Amino acid sequence: MESEVRILVVDDEDRIRRLLKMYLERENYVIDEAADGEEALELALQNDYSCILLDLMMPGKDGIEVCKELREEKTTPVIMLTAKGEETNRVQGFEVGTDDYIVKPFSPREVVLRVKALLRRATQTNYMQAGATARDIIVFPHLSIDHDAHRVSADGKEVNLTPKEYELLHFLAKSPDKVFDREHLLKEVWQYEFFGDLRTVDTHVKRLREKLNRVSDKAAGMIVTVWGVGYKFEAGHE
Repeated sequence: MESEVRILVVDDEDRIRRLLKMYLERENYVIDEAADGEEALELALQNDYSCILLDLMMPGKDGIEVCKELREEKTTPVIMLTAKGEETNRVQGFEVGTDDYIVKPFSPREVVLRVKALLRRATQTNYMQAGATARDIIVFPHLSIDHDAHRVSADGKEVNLTPKEYELLHFLAKSPDKVFDREHLLKEVWQYEFFGDLRTVDTHVKRLREKLNRVSDKAAGMIVTVWGVGYKFEAGHE
């Protein structure tokens, strides 16, 4: 039996919340609502949501602030809803840990597809090795990735990553010393649910390095920038 999917919809416009709630409930998701950032953060910290749809522009605490404070404690997948499509807003959102974004005005059906895609990407790794006799674990000096448990440890300490940060690290670590350009990483890690620019990769690499560096500078140093090309995972980094 599938576990319950519970989603938090955050927007200061009642009309948008009602619309999203109606479409998402058709997919048998359980929906909670919040009309401002303070209420959203309180609910997000008290409950374990499968996904949060978070409006960027709200009076008081905006979506950027909510996501930034949420990321200090949780890695819940977040899709930002924004009426501003400028690159600066998108990059700012990714820098604080947003997994995806949708620009208003949007089609409710598109939102449902994005939510489904994000949920699938966040959970499918638990089943990718079905039938395997051994756990799917990648081990390097200073860093280990338990893919079955979706867990990353650096120098023996667990590192909390968002779904996209984890997917990016795992994808690079599966092919040590192979260089991937940004276009390839966008296609493989974000797939069709995201239509973004190349700076998305840069901001996620930056956040990933920062989180690893808090625990182990050696682990952080394994993610290497290849100037003019992209990134690679350097297994022998010391």
